[in-house]
Parts: sequence; C-alpha cells; structure tokens
Amino acid sequence: MNIFLQELKAYRKSLTIWIIGVLVMVFSGMSKYAGMEGAGQSLNELMNNMPGVLKAMLGIQSLDVSSPLGFYGVLFTYLVIMLTVHAVMIGSTILSKEERDKTAEFLMTKPVTRPFIITSKLFAAAVQVTILTIVSFVSSLAAVYYFAGEGEFFREILIFSLGLWMLQVLFLTIGSGIAAMKKNPKKAPALSAAILLFTFFISIMADMTENLQPLKYITPFQYVTADMVINGNGIDGIYIFLTCILVSVFIWVTYDRYRKRDLYV
Repeated sequence: MNIFLQELKAYRKSLTIWIIGVLVMVFSGMSKYAGMEGAGQSLNELMNNMPGVLKAMLGIQSLDVSSPLGFYGVLFTYLVIMLTVHAVMIGSTILSKEERDKTAEFLMTKPVTRPFIITSKLFAAAVQVTILTIVSFVSSLAAVYYFAGEGEFFREILIFSLGLWMLQVLFLTIGSGIAAMKKNPKKAPALSAAILLFTFFISIMADMTENLQPLKYITPFQYVTADMVINGNGIDGIYIFLTCILVSVFIWVTYDRYRKRDLYV
C-alpha cells in the first residue's frame, strides 16, 4: 500500500476546491483594483483616516492601495489567512483521521513503521500546500499583470509566494504536532485552529501600537508582511531562522509523540 499516493487520492476533491477558492479570491480581488483605480489619492486618504484597529485587521498598514502591488498586498493578507487555515487543518487531520475514522488498526497491521507512516502523510500534505502555493503564485502574477496593465511585479510576487509557502509549512507542522500530542483525535483540528486565530490576534495587536512590537517574534503572521516585501526589504532573515527552528521542533514532536502514544482504534 502506497500511503503517500493514498493520501493524495483521499484529499484530491478538497484540494480541487481549495484551488478554485484561491483562483476566485485572487482574480475577484484584483478585479476590484481595476474598478477603484481611478479613485487614486482619495482612496488612500480614506484608508489613512481609518482607525488603527481596522487598518490592522484589514492588513492595510502603510500600503499605497492605489498601486497594483499595494492593493495586492492587502489581498495577500487574506490569502495568508486562507491557506494557513488549510495547512493547519490538513496537518492536524492527516494524522488523526485514522483514529477518527476507526482505520488506525487496519493501517498498523501493515508491514510499515510509524515513522514511515508519518513521513508519507507529511510528504503528501507538503505536496498539497506546495501545489496551492504554485497556484497562488501563477494566478497572482497573471491577475496583477492583467489588471495593472504595465509594471514589473515578478520579484515581489515571487517573494510573497515563497513567504506564503513558508507560513503554510510552519502551520502544517504545528497541526501535525498537535495531532500527535492529543489523545482525542477529534480535538486536534479545533485546537490547531484556535492557535492559528490566537497568533493572528497577536499580529493585529503588534500592528496597533509600537509598544507591542516585540510580539511580532511570536506570531508567524508578522514573519511575512506586505509592506516589507513591497518596500524592497523582503523577508527578514531572523524570521526565516525562527521558522526553520519552529518547523524542526514541531516535526520532532510529531515523530516522537506519535511513535510513543497509544492509538485509539
């Protein structure tokens, strides 16, 4: 039994739905830029007059929404939320679903080790988030060039997409680590989603005031921000380092705890 291919087959319908969702979000979002392009300065003034809390929640910050990249930067915030939700959910369910669906006993009778099962499942999940990242990159590039008409946006959108992939992998491993630790498999997705929402709330708080800037190191949503990418600063090396450390820790937790714990069959 090829567990990797079996997992890809099991998730093919949901992956198709997520791909369609990404395409709809990107093209429908950027189409609004074409409709508001003539607003120009008045649109920026409207955004600047918004309360800080609302600007933080919308991901506007200091972006020039009258420019195609600035407008895409706002859209990028919602892409991040959308695809990290997918990543953390698939990370938490791809391990726990065997116990949830009462198929763990069947799987464990096969001549494979638990580390092999984890590796196959995580690889299948990683392939899915990579596919969504590629779809996001290609559709974003096409949409921005189509609705902007002219300009050079390849570098920025590539960095956006690499950062998006980085965040997806991080939340994927967070979800798998939680699934490996939780004794009740039904609680893993809910707890994973709660952690994602909590870190997003911390990100909003960090954007609201300078006094809370240290919080940006503990919320992944601050690791890749639109204003940093658009201003040419890309992704700070410290955030890449932190992501690598966190991914490594959660992968270790996934293997260690799943290998040791009793499975509910």
